[in-house]
Order: sequence, then C-alpha cells, then structure tokens
Amino acid sequence: MAVVIGQINFKDDLKLNLFRKGPKRIYVNESILKKQSEIKHYIRSVCFCSNDIDIVRSEPSYRRTWIDKVVSQLEPVYSDLISRFNRLLKQRSHFWRSESFLKTQSTDIVESFDIQMSIISTRIFRRRRRALLKIKPYVEYWHNHLSKSQEQIDINYLSGIQNISPEEEEEEEVISKKIAEQLLNQRSIEALTGKCNFGPHRDDIEFLINNVSVRKYGSSGQQRTFILALKMAELDLLTKTLNVPPILILDDVLAELDLTRQNLLLNSVGKDSQCFISATHLDKFNQSFLDSSQMIHL
Repeated sequence: MAVVIGQINFKDDLKLNLFRKGPKRIYVNESILKKQSEIKHYIRSVCFCSNDIDIVRSEPSYRRTWIDKVVSQLEPVYSDLISRFNRLLKQRSHFWRSESFLKTQSTDIVESFDIQMSIISTRIFRRRRRALLKIKPYVEYWHNHLSKSQEQIDINYLSGIQNISPEEEEEEEVISKKIAEQLLNQRSIEALTGKCNFGPHRDDIEFLINNVSVRKYGSSGQQRTFILALKMAELDLLTKTLNVPPILILDDVLAELDLTRQNLLLNSVGKDSQCFISATHLDKFNQSFLDSSQMIHL
C-alpha cells in the first residue's frame, strides 16, 4: 500500500490510500469520503498532459469529457446529473432488449424514461452551454497571448436540439419539451437498434479559428496552441469563479510545444497558483525558471 498525505488551504488534511488491488480510499480530516467525486469540494485542479491534444483533434467524446470536468468543478452537483443520465441511458438500452418489451411491445416504461431524460438533459445542456460562454473570453485572451496573432477564435456548442432560438435556450421548460419531442420521434429507430441517438451523450463542441474548424483544418501548431489556451482559460475561470486558484498540473507537455510556446507557457505559470510540472529532461527549461523552482528527482 502507498499513502499520499497533503494539506489543503492550511485547514483540511487530505490522505489518499493506494492499494495494489481494489479501489483507493480518500480521507479528509481522517473521515473517509463515501463518494470519491466529493474530493472536488475540497481541492480543485487543472491538468494538462500530452494526450489532451485529443480534445481538439479527436472524437466528440473527448470534448464532452473535457467540458463535463470543467462544469463539475464549477458546480459539484453536476457530477450527479451526469451519473443519473448515464444510468437512465443504460436502463433505457436494457429495456429495449428485455423480455417484457419483446413480448408486450409496450412503451409505457419508455414514457417515464423520456420524462426523466428530458429534464436531466436540459440541465446538462444549459450548464455546458453556460460554462462555454464563461470560458470563451479567457480562451480568446490566452490564444492571442500564445500565438501572438489577431486570429479570431470561436467556440460553439453543437446540440441535437432542433429549431431552438437563442432566446428559447434560456427557457428550461421550452428546452425540456423539445427534447421530449425528439426522443419520441426517434423511438421507432431506437426500438430496432437499442441505442438512443439523441441527447447530451451525442453532443459536440466546435472550436474555430477565423471561422474554420480547428479539428478538421487546423495545423498541428494551431491545435496545440488552442488546447493550451483552453487549459489556461480553465485555470483562470476556476480562479475567478471560486476565488481560490486551482493547482495546475503540467504532465510532460513541453515536448509537444515549440520553443516560443514553451517560454510563453513557463512565463505564465506559477505566478498566482501552485504548479506541478513533470519532465524527463531539464534542458527544455531556462535556468532562471529552474532557479525559482523546487526540484524533486524521482
């Protein structure tokens, strides 16, 4: 077993027990957390690793996971919403394959699923969209700072909700009704495939530079700059919202950046928040940065 001990904001003691087999255990002030996700109530962090480039260049699931992590740190209750939605989705899929449906062809249970899913989907949609609107100005700032350019960036939430105006996006009842209608309209196909093809689990986020998709047409340098701007914007948004700077974790990211972006990043970190950086070589760091840092060799 391994034990990691730390102190949060000089008032809460955190202890993490890691085992070779079985789940880890997290203690705050010697009390075990019943749900490990509750750690978000005590400590906030932003992590940037080399695999995060997939948020920009890969499948929609990476972008959904990213925005869900951002929202859950802003609103810890959001994690429960996602868990409830995933359970409903799993139960719904199971129902289509169940003997009770195959024998009776009754959709009464699906009606109850639709009611619950429309409500939860609406709350997920509104929180994701709200978080993107909040983080966009920070992304614009960091993108301009890191690229030293005047490129125009944009971030759009791509939802399957049809025929909804910007004004209606603020009306929870209107959104919920439209979601329920679309769940009903796709029910015949869902009964054949057993898969629900509409909902927050199918939504996407679009990143644009000068109205051009960064994922489809952005260069490697543009994609790296955009993801770096996203992560630094995430740090600023959490700091502004929570009045407590999160811990910034950079996991061997300098290898993914050119010299200019490396220096811009290093000159920006560690000023207002605690920062942990992992690296296999020190030659990427300038001497003044190394002199001002605490070094731990493993």
